[in-house]
Amino acid sequence: MQLYDISLKGLRRRLGRMALLLLSLVTAVATVVTLVSITRSLNHAVAHRLDEFGANIVIVPQASDLALSYGGISVGTAAYDVGELTLADLEPIGSIPNARNISVVAPKLLAAVDLGAGQVLMAGVLFSEEVRLKQWWQVRGAYPSGASGPVASTLGGHAPTALAVGRDGPSTEVLLGARLAQTLGLEPGDTLVHGGHTLLVAGVLQETGSQDDDILFVDLSLAQEIAGRPGEISLVEIAALCSDCPVEELVRQIGDVLPQARVSAVRQAVALRMETVGQLTQFALIVSLVVALIGGLIVLTTMLGAVAERRQEIGLFRALGFRRAHIQRVILGEALLISLAGGVLGWLAGMGAVLLLRPTIAELAMESPWDPILALVTLAGALAIGLAGSLYPARRAADLDPTTALRAL
Repeated sequence: MQLYDISLKGLRRRLGRMALLLLSLVTAVATVVTLVSITRSLNHAVAHRLDEFGANIVIVPQASDLALSYGGISVGTAAYDVGELTLADLEPIGSIPNARNISVVAPKLLAAVDLGAGQVLMAGVLFSEEVRLKQWWQVRGAYPSGASGPVASTLGGHAPTALAVGRDGPSTEVLLGARLAQTLGLEPGDTLVHGGHTLLVAGVLQETGSQDDDILFVDLSLAQEIAGRPGEISLVEIAALCSDCPVEELVRQIGDVLPQARVSAVRQAVALRMETVGQLTQFALIVSLVVALIGGLIVLTTMLGAVAERRQEIGLFRALGFRRAHIQRVILGEALLISLAGGVLGWLAGMGAVLLLRPTIAELAMESPWDPILALVTLAGALAIGLAGSLYPARRAADLDPTTALRAL
């Protein structure tokens, strides 16, 4: 008779106890598999959502700075030899190796304009890109033509829609920041005149608590025409998907194709993205370790109980010539068989739970639900838990004195 045959028969004789142990292992393994799979998918989804939620790379024209001081006292800096950026300059960005990681490219032209109540900051933007970049924006009225986004209210009981473009030249629809609209006393549907241009207020931003509340947003082409700077832009904000590509590498690649510009990463935004993703990963790791520890303790207590029940049987084995190593292999064989079954069934149960939970988690994208690597890691982890939890019971069984164990016979 082989040792594994003894292990199998031992499992059959204690079917109830072993079934409870198997159920505990299946529950622990399924919990870890579900948690790891869901967290990994959430990491992917959160990273991409955060990457799209605002700019993390800024491009400005190259300039040289001169530090001004007199008598050892700094009196500020002055910029000279300031370069220029145009929309045409941005075309090479699409050819960089990691262009697929770029989500939004939002060029801007900034200029001061006088609207009668003092000078205000005008930002010429591509509304379609700006709305994608600033997904937290909400508008009373409508977005200007060429843009779409969440509308916070309606006009006259009907959802506002952008006016048909159908015109030559740039769009004259504009968007006002909340404080600027209040200062000018304008509402959606009103008009204002500047430099021969009649501007239609398509919408007013809900208060954001940022500089956007004081800005007049107009079509980029119109801003270039008003400012007398055709084709020029002041800066470019880029939202890059940096979860699978270091943002520093993106900055370097963009800088290589735009030598006339200064490219920099918004460190705070990048740090927030990485910190959020890291916290999710740490949470999954900690909970998985706790569940694995609980599973190991269950194996330990169950196998100790089984050894206590089998004192006479183990004493008989020793009396028949079984060595201590043989006793240990019998106990460990039982634990490993249970762990193997628990790992397989737990992985299947975990994957089933993931598939059931997917519809309840909004827009959760699972890259590969049936990951073979996860299956192998799960099986190896279950075997490790079973082995670790049964080492002490196996040693205790092997150390039993056969004469003491046989006295009860």
